[in-house]
Amino acid sequence: MNKFKLFAGITAICLLTTGCAENENISQSTSEQSSSVSEMESSSQSDKNPNILSDEKNPLTGEYGFNENAVGKRPVAVMVSNIKAALPQYGIDEADIVYELPVEGGITRLMAIYADYTNVPDVCSVRSCRYYYPLIAYGMDAIYCHWGSDKTIALDTLNYLDIDRFDGNDNSLGYGTVFERDEERAAYYDTEHTGCLRGSRLADAIEDMGYRTDINETNESGTFIFNSPDSPKEPDGAVCMTAQLNYSGDYYSTFEYDSSNETYFKYHSGSPHNDGVTGNQLEFKNVIILATSISTRSDGKLMDIGLESGNGYYVSMGKAQPITWSKDSDDSPIKLYDESGNEISINAGKSYIGFISENNISIE
Repeated sequence: MNKFKLFAGITAICLLTTGCAENENISQSTSEQSSSVSEMESSSQSDKNPNILSDEKNPLTGEYGFNENAVGKRPVAVMVSNIKAALPQYGIDEADIVYELPVEGGITRLMAIYADYTNVPDVCSVRSCRYYYPLIAYGMDAIYCHWGSDKTIALDTLNYLDIDRFDGNDNSLGYGTVFERDEERAAYYDTEHTGCLRGSRLADAIEDMGYRTDINETNESGTFIFNSPDSPKEPDGAVCMTAQLNYSGDYYSTFEYDSSNETYFKYHSGSPHNDGVTGNQLEFKNVIILATSISTRSDGKLMDIGLESGNGYYVSMGKAQPITWSKDSDDSPIKLYDESGNEISINAGKSYIGFISENNISIE
């Protein structure tokens, strides 16, 4: 039986049998397991497995210079809070792909994807799981990192998928080793915005947990088909200097084209979206907008988001091409197609991927 279809049945059962309380413990002592971001660890995993820049291409960006030791290995997916009270986040500037999807209350949450599990930065603020994020991560064969989950179908999905993961709300899954509270942020942020993934500890933790590190056959050729890094191509579409995803009145993501860099700079609800450590504004070669069905669940709070298929836009090089997309099963990655049904190739570089209702997309 198709696992994706099977999950739909499990979802229906869970909606009838579970509540909507969120299992995201923010009361763990910051004094027990916390440290400052400014106190960088001297012995990182990259010291044990030095990054060897090569002619290898990053499987998530298509760019040259990927670490030879990470070729054929699994990526890492990290849940990141995107609420204004948690800004600026850090570690997101180094992500190869950033997903954005709506969660309850008109806000959004990010999932940052890193191709090289041995070279993940410290990431903050890490937040909790909603059911659709691990389904996306599972389709990429990614190791999933989060801090708690809602107690409804998010927890059921994690258990159903049996996805390799780390959870900052569970001592047996990384709290106190991979996850800590950032002591510096605790001085001026609420506790729920201080959860930090210590990226330099991740490779050792993966080994300790016995998680598989080799990528599965479905994903071994990479997430997308990429154009040559030396020969980017304009999409077949209309001019797009600005793309905007309107998630709610207070939360919207805007992308402004910079013709000198041939990239799009991201704005968070009207302000530059910057990384709190590097200071860099988030910048993407590709902006991939996936239109889908989004609705509020029967609890009146949490969201249902369609992950099967839909329309959308591939935005790059100042153009926006209408596309269709599909995710055929739980363990399938998202695929992008032109209007004739042919899988498209995208330009080499970092990608933003946003899921949103079709009537909330603006292309100018």
